[in-house]
Amino acid sequence: MAFKTSKQRARERVVQALYQYLLSGAEVAEIEQEFLNRKDVKISKAFFSNLFVNILKNRSELDKLIAPTISRATDKLGYVEHAALYLGVYELKFSPEVPYKVVINEALEIAKNYGADGSYKLINTSLDQLAKGLRAAEVGL
Repeated sequence: MAFKTSKQRARERVVQALYQYLLSGAEVAEIEQEFLNRKDVKISKAFFSNLFVNILKNRSELDKLIAPTISRATDKLGYVEHAALYLGVYELKFSPEVPYKVVINEALEIAKNYGADGSYKLINTSLDQLAKGLRAAEVGL
């Protein structure tokens, strides 16, 4: 298994926590604490909390950005795919310090590891389109 940074592991945890939220509808703070209290791997806790809480705060805006880039309604997405898209779109829009290629790659790797077979293709297409709009200067358009 390849080495992962504490931020990469935190991103994985964010997708897992978002998955749990989408599946169960449990309280955000409850899910956040559950994931922060896990001791199995070291993660960047502040990075995890910032992403998880802010992705959920911006859910409707993120869904509006995602919707035109996919061929189905956002509520018809699988939970893992939706969570990976939330992560990617949030970082494209709100984390300009993270290069767009890194954002897309991180979301794709998580989708490949946890999502349905081939789901990474939908995520790649969506994030690629969004990067051209949200990061036009960086993408070189």
